[in-house]
Amino acid sequence: MIPIRDQIRTRRTPVVNYFLIAANVIVFLFEWFSGVTQDSALMSQLAFIPVSFLNAPLNPGNVTSIFTSMFMHAGLMHLAGNMLYLWIFGDNVEDRLGHIPYLIFYLAGGVFAALTHAFLNPASAIPTVGASGAIAAVLGAYLIFYPRSRVQTFIPIGFFMTLRALPASILLAFWFILQLFNGVLSLGVAEDVGGTAFWAHIGGFVVGVVVALVMGRKQNVKREPSW
Repeated sequence: MIPIRDQIRTRRTPVVNYFLIAANVIVFLFEWFSGVTQDSALMSQLAFIPVSFLNAPLNPGNVTSIFTSMFMHAGLMHLAGNMLYLWIFGDNVEDRLGHIPYLIFYLAGGVFAALTHAFLNPASAIPTVGASGAIAAVLGAYLIFYPRSRVQTFIPIGFFMTLRALPASILLAFWFILQLFNGVLSLGVAEDVGGTAFWAHIGGFVVGVVVALVMGRKQNVKREPSW
């Protein structure tokens, strides 16, 4: 399923979400024109490598790789898919959290996603790149904040695609179940299935749900009248 837009308008310009999309595109263009490949030295320096991180978690290079890897992508389709989801869902989460809290939330989601991936794949020496973990946190928060939002989605039916307005709860729950299914299949496998860090997606999504639930409770408490 391919989402293309949601129905919720934002109250303010999502400047941080625009910045994050622009940053990802700019970094990808740098990779493209610099000829960065999976086996290049620069990729090894900037990508997140689970086994390297777990062997020296306090090494400055390993720590910064968590953040640099969030803005790198393995190919144009990898970038396009991630930015599509960030474009559709990120603006509303930013609108709900506020600009700076959203930026902190996004980066924290990426960190938690990387750590989840590392602990579930401790022997992996494959450089991991992509904004998927941080974006998964955004999806988790969107699910809690706007479960009844309608998302225009292309759904494959045989050789054809049909456009339907799906509730965000169904679309995002399906996305998470798919990640969880593939993540469970990858357990005990030497490398990630299909080269995808499913457990990073799962970790990011879970932390997004938890943060949104906590934020929602705090906002509800503030709305309650005092006596």
